[in-house]
Amino acid sequence: MKLPSRVKLVEVGPRDGLQNEKQPVPASVKIELVHRLQAAGVKEIEVTSFVSPKWVPQMADNAEVMAGIARLSGVRYSVLTPNLQGFEAALKSKPDEIVVFGAASEAFSQKNINCSIAQSMERFAPVVQAARAAGIYVRGAMSCAVGCPYQGEVSPESVSYLAALMKGIGVQHIGVADTIGVGTPLKIQRAIEATLQHFDLNDISGHFHDTYGQALANTLAALQLGIWQFDTSVAGLGGCPYAKGATGNVATEDVVYLLQGMGIDTGIDLEKLVDAGQFISDFLQRKPNSRAATALLNKRMN
Repeated sequence: MKLPSRVKLVEVGPRDGLQNEKQPVPASVKIELVHRLQAAGVKEIEVTSFVSPKWVPQMADNAEVMAGIARLSGVRYSVLTPNLQGFEAALKSKPDEIVVFGAASEAFSQKNINCSIAQSMERFAPVVQAARAAGIYVRGAMSCAVGCPYQGEVSPESVSYLAALMKGIGVQHIGVADTIGVGTPLKIQRAIEATLQHFDLNDISGHFHDTYGQALANTLAALQLGIWQFDTSVAGLGGCPYAKGATGNVATEDVVYLLQGMGIDTGIDLEKLVDAGQFISDFLQRKPNSRAATALLNKRMN
């Protein structure tokens, strides 16, 4: 078993983490969070999404946030663009990368965006073409890659089908996302193996939610297959809107602690990362949803 010697973490807290927060988070707080994350050594940050404010009011300040960031060289700033209109708006903010998404579950695709998986990819094709023509890297996210709140289990065949469609429209990198956090290690490995039929190992990442406490185990299972890129969220920000009471994304602090303990380099300063998580948790008036952060903060107080 050959584990990767370094891992790249894509910090999704500012976008995926904050998008479901009920209370408005001002642009200034989002910008400060990005600044703290990059100061901690985070090199990939998913900043915001260019979606209709009617659907996601929390992201209405997308252009303001992008304009307010003091960009560091060597850091990549990505945004989610669900359609051509969103992409054209995003273009003005000069993102390094855009993210498009599709569900590996037909039921989820129908419920969520009112169309089949194949139709959803047809909608994204012009977005991908426009981005690549503009020299912008395109990352795809496959939601519900192991389970769906409407249909239950999602087969590796469904994942392979979606990965092939994404490859076909020109997506360059693909994330295997356990959106509702029901995955366990072997299921995750099967979903990754299905994705490997269409994408190179270096172009696949894991995106695991911790609803059932499996996210770190699933991260280890992915590492064992050689996956070296993962989406994580500082302070475990972000619930899952489809699983009531569910905890959201795996906490960046917990993944960094795991990787450091295995001698795998992330380039991230854990103490500064904990500070960034504390900053946004204080604003949201709750404790960080990270075991490692909680332990390290308790240790500081002693």
